[in-house]
Amino acid sequence: MSINQTSLEEIKSRIDIEEVVSDFVSLKRKGQNLWACCPFHDEKTPSFSVAPAKGIFKCFGCGKAGDAIEFIKEIEGLTYIQAMQYLGKKYGIQIEQEEETPEELARQSLRESLFITLGFARDYFNDLLLNQPEGRSIGLSYLKERGYNEQVIKDFELGYCLDSWDGLIKQASNKGFKQETLHAAGLAIEKDGRYYDRFRGRVIFPIHNITGKVIGFGARALKSDQGAKYINSPETEVYQKSKVLYGLHQARNAIRQNDNCYLVEGYTDVLSLHLSGVPNVVSSSGTSLTEGQIKLIKRYTNNITVLFDGDSAGIKAALRGIDMILASGAHVRVVEFPEGEDPDSYSRKLGTERFLGFLKSGNSDFISYKTQLFLKEAHNDPIARVETIKEVVLSISKIPDALQRAIYIKECSNQLDVDETLLINELNKTHLKSSGGYKPVQELPPEDLFPTEKSAAQNLPNAIARQERESIRLLLNYGDHQLEEGTSLHQYFFSELENVEFKSGVYKEILDLIQSELDQYGVVDTSRLMDQASEETKKEVIDLITQRYEISNLWMDKFQIHVPKEEEILPSVVFSNLLRLKYRMVKKLIAENKEELRNAEPEEQQKLLQIDVALKDSRNQLAKQLGIIVSD
Repeated sequence: MSINQTSLEEIKSRIDIEEVVSDFVSLKRKGQNLWACCPFHDEKTPSFSVAPAKGIFKCFGCGKAGDAIEFIKEIEGLTYIQAMQYLGKKYGIQIEQEEETPEELARQSLRESLFITLGFARDYFNDLLLNQPEGRSIGLSYLKERGYNEQVIKDFELGYCLDSWDGLIKQASNKGFKQETLHAAGLAIEKDGRYYDRFRGRVIFPIHNITGKVIGFGARALKSDQGAKYINSPETEVYQKSKVLYGLHQARNAIRQNDNCYLVEGYTDVLSLHLSGVPNVVSSSGTSLTEGQIKLIKRYTNNITVLFDGDSAGIKAALRGIDMILASGAHVRVVEFPEGEDPDSYSRKLGTERFLGFLKSGNSDFISYKTQLFLKEAHNDPIARVETIKEVVLSISKIPDALQRAIYIKECSNQLDVDETLLINELNKTHLKSSGGYKPVQELPPEDLFPTEKSAAQNLPNAIARQERESIRLLLNYGDHQLEEGTSLHQYFFSELENVEFKSGVYKEILDLIQSELDQYGVVDTSRLMDQASEETKKEVIDLITQRYEISNLWMDKFQIHVPKEEEILPSVVFSNLLRLKYRMVKKLIAENKEELRNAEPEEQQKLLQIDVALKDSRNQLAKQLGIIVSD
């Protein structure tokens, strides 16, 4: 099915891009726009901008841009129709649908069937836990022994799988689900052409994506002869372990509100912290921490507190993941539990109030923690102390902020009792080794600084394209501004460039769309314009109407400096741009005429020479107004 036009228009009219993006990214206001670290690529400083007034987002790092619909498509991996369905559900809009093409149906069928199958399995497991004799006597009893109350069971949709070979498969088959689909969803194991339940006899922990859909399951054994204590769903079309954090759907708002995320290892750790009044917690579900998981956390906060079990071997293994967090630009603190304890056991042992106090008082900065950890192991062994220094400096080298590195070097110099200069030298060696050696930057001279006749001719198309781009930028951002009484920028521009045709395809398309908007509506609506544009053109429009930098009023007030805004000097900016555009177009006409003259028959040469004189006269007049000296 597809969505009819009336429903599409209603959804578009309700969309608030700030609301949509804030579900996935923690935005902070700076000037007129909102900023965050980009959710689509790794970065240390925010380059992802949302302009609420224009309804668009733009990342100045990776280049991704678009409206709220495009954002949902990218972040969730959805088609246009699926994104609109998501937004319709978010805003409570009843969607009327129309028939889709066979191709559209085929594209959606696999993911949708997996989501439906996984949703059915969640409900089945949950019903077994709460309402069926085996589930209540075994699964529910275990959870209650661990102290998990009804609210936690409900919030995390916990369940139980019967201790039989095909309990889920039989129930699913009765409801019309194919065994092959159960296998594709990771719920069934296939062996010699027969299918068996994957999670039989275990307590079930559904794994949700950020929007709350079940994408997989974790399962804990309740008997000693069941093999591994925990097993997870295999990777499927909708479940990639490296891009998922258990509990993030339930924790994202609390993480944003507390501006901190507790990172633990297992499912039960997450549940126990929720019971102890710590909802801003997620788990890597027993897998090694990945860059994709770190990116998920950084959507909501730049502060991560890692909770270590009291197990030295486990701590050493986890340190490698923390170096990745440091490299992402996030701030890391550490809480280490006593020997033999983990967040689950220790929270139950202490009780809520004392446990919260422990988390607050027991955390330390990661670099200091690592330094003390390695020093304790080194004792008085000189060789081990050297390795400690190298390990600590290696972690410091991951930090992208130079000022933070300098502060850590100073602190570690005191803790390690090593001269600060030696640590700085070691840090520089580490940087040199990781970068593969320093390479000189090859700088090119500014364009047209010393142009030859040939290079000038070759650069003309690019120069014209740049000027056309600047013209479109001014039209999109200030088109309705009055340059003088009764004359808007739109009117002035089109009167000055009557019968002039843009050469660059994308800017010609935008100019035509602007003209069409003016002819049809009398004003230019960029949202409506982008609806009619190609994808390439749409991205260019967004780039042109998104401002990366804004001058701080506080900075200007402090130094008593007035930097005029562009709209304050708009007439001169527009006039100068049009002069440069005309100048470069005339230069291109001169070059083209010269080429024709070189190949012309004698009877045509006189006419072309007259054209050459007229064009050069126009060029010279424009050059004089621009203050450019022309050599011929």
